[in-house]
Amino acid sequence: MKKIKDLCVGIFGATGAVGKEMVSILEERDFPVGELRLFATERSAGEKISFRGRSITVSSFDDPEKATGIDIALLSAGATPSLEISPLLRDKGILVIDNSSAFRMDPAVPLVVPEINPSRIPAYPAGAIIANPNCATIQMLLAIKPLIDAAGAKRVVVTTFQSVSGTGKDAMEELASQLSLILNGRISDVVPTVYPHQIAFNVLPHIDSFLPDGYTKEEEKMVNETRKILEMDHLRITATTVRVPVMIGHSEAVNIELERDLSPETARKILQKTRGVKVLDNPLDCEYPLPMNVAGQDDVYVGRIRRDFSVDHGLNLWVVGDNLRKGAALNAVQIAECSLGISGRNRKKDE
Repeated sequence: MKKIKDLCVGIFGATGAVGKEMVSILEERDFPVGELRLFATERSAGEKISFRGRSITVSSFDDPEKATGIDIALLSAGATPSLEISPLLRDKGILVIDNSSAFRMDPAVPLVVPEINPSRIPAYPAGAIIANPNCATIQMLLAIKPLIDAAGAKRVVVTTFQSVSGTGKDAMEELASQLSLILNGRISDVVPTVYPHQIAFNVLPHIDSFLPDGYTKEEEKMVNETRKILEMDHLRITATTVRVPVMIGHSEAVNIELERDLSPETARKILQKTRGVKVLDNPLDCEYPLPMNVAGQDDVYVGRIRRDFSVDHGLNLWVVGDNLRKGAALNAVQIAECSLGISGRNRKKDE
């Protein structure tokens, strides 16, 4: 068996927004990488990405033999490529952590948020697929799981305000381009390509495709993934997901109806002790989580904690997180750390 420090890690989808964040987080947390291999589409092959002071050339994954020797694979390549690549890697004995939706609802595949259900993570070495949940689901669960543990749950209602980085770097470039055109008086030149409508100075109640019942796939993901992770198949939950003209950082208005009374003061105390959560809740001084302040942070921030007086035992929360970090790349790396039995260390914070 290899020494932990000699691990070969492969990142698939390395040139995308999440893939680049994975590279950065591996370095920040002193992950035991002996060799890093980076893969992307043929269009992005040849691009160079810096890791620990050296430049690594991105390759296309056009030959399964390129996976030989990889110990852990982090995938951020989308559901369709993952359906093909992940089983191939698993069958080579590789631990696969997939950020796409491809395997999230597969009963045989663990869907993991390490702070919530780490027991679902197989110990390294293991040829296995582990699914990374949807970014909006991760940050909501970090905020409500401790409250559910304390007082049970009857119903959850969530409305999300999701940044364009959740769609990828093309969407981020589209927002930047539209803003520039509009601010320079060229609104007639705005032609949406990533989204069905202009995103600059606008909000779109439409993330992923629509289903026959009028909900979107993103809304369905939040419902189904929440039930699977919490192992609460009959939890009543409904979601409305909205795309907003923010570069990085998802925000959520969460309403939870608990089984037993839990005061806002007690909820704050519980969340202040919760790993991966920070409470910022001083509304009289206009202190509450904002995506522009949370971008680049590992923790999920919670504020506006208050009673919902329309139901018994109801609370309202405002939850904000960096969707590229805890919502995607960081959660994947933390899963790998748990499998290895190591504790990650963020050098930026320690310094």
